[in-house]
Amino acid sequence: MVNHLVEYSRWLILLPMGAGEDMVEDLLSRNPGHPLRVAIDGVTASGKTSCARWLASAVEAQGRSVTHVTMDGFHHRRVHRYRQGRTSALGYYRDAYDFDALLTNLLIPLGPNGSRVIRRRIIDLATDRPVEDAPEMLPADTVVVVDGTFLHRPPLPDYWDYSVFVDTPMDIARARGMVRDADALGGVEAAGRAFDERYHAACRIYLDEVDPRARATRVLPSIDSLLSQE
Repeated sequence: MVNHLVEYSRWLILLPMGAGEDMVEDLLSRNPGHPLRVAIDGVTASGKTSCARWLASAVEAQGRSVTHVTMDGFHHRRVHRYRQGRTSALGYYRDAYDFDALLTNLLIPLGPNGSRVIRRRIIDLATDRPVEDAPEMLPADTVVVVDGTFLHRPPLPDYWDYSVFVDTPMDIARARGMVRDADALGGVEAAGRAFDERYHAACRIYLDEVDPRARATRVLPSIDSLLSQE
């Protein structure tokens, strides 16, 4: 498990040196006429949030306004998320995220002829309580980076102006997730079972049903591909 985490850390270092810089240049060349809506997709614990944070910093360094939103703020409440059982893979795939709320509160207002008035979240995931944050208006030239799982599920691709699939091998993502989520899931072994039975089982449904690699604007190379460049 330690070896997987070391490889993952090396990937984060290598990303900006090659694929990352090219991605930023490509992304900033896009001008849709409204805020640029960017999806950072990948299996659970693939490094989506780390990638999104790095991308937001890189865009900001180029003088562009940027907003980072995480899908943690667009979950359904627990009673809905777990209605098919706490270990259900299909329940995680179908019921975890409120994609209608994402469209209504973020993606549609940022699209063509949109108001640009958005809400960054609808729920506090830790407390499971709805939130009513004040709406905010974003600049017309801003880049909005959204990270989460299942972001190429229809109809979402129609609302992204640019999308990335972080193609981290499942075993490496599992090792990272076990350590990351051990406290929340009852220990490392329990976290491993949760990834096998629910989180990554759901991701396999997603990969088979949607094929996000084929739908993404850009697929970030796997760790093996990046390490072979050294």
